[in-house]
Amino acid sequence: MRLQESGEMYLETIHILSKEMPIVRAIDICEYRKVSKPSVSRAVGILKKGGYITEKDGSLVLTEAGLTVAEKIYERHTVLTKYLVSIGVDEQTADEDACKIEHIISDKTFNAIKSKI
Repeated sequence: MRLQESGEMYLETIHILSKEMPIVRAIDICEYRKVSKPSVSRAVGILKKGGYITEKDGSLVLTEAGLTVAEKIYERHTVLTKYLVSIGVDEQTADEDACKIEHIISDKTFNAIKSKI
C-alpha cells in the first residue's frame, strides 16, 4: 500500500511523540498536529489496515514497516531543515518548507543534499 503524504505525516508524528512520551494516544496526535479527532481516527484506521501501526491498550505503536517509513520521513525532515538553515533560510521557514519537501524529494536528490551537510 502506497502511503499518501498525510499517512507519512501521521507516522512521523507517532515516531516523534514516542520519543517524548511513554505511550502515544490519538488525542496526543490531535494536539500535536492541531487536527480533529475524526481526522486522526480515520488516519489510524487506514494505517492499521495497511500494517503500519497497531493499537495496544489505547496506545498507538509503529510496526516495523511503520517505523521504517517514520524514520525515513523524520530523517528527511531534519536533514532538509538543517540544509535550508545552512543556506540562510530562517529556522521556522526552513522547518515548514522541509515538511513539504520531505514527501516529494527523490532519494537521489535527498542523498546529494545529505552529503553536503
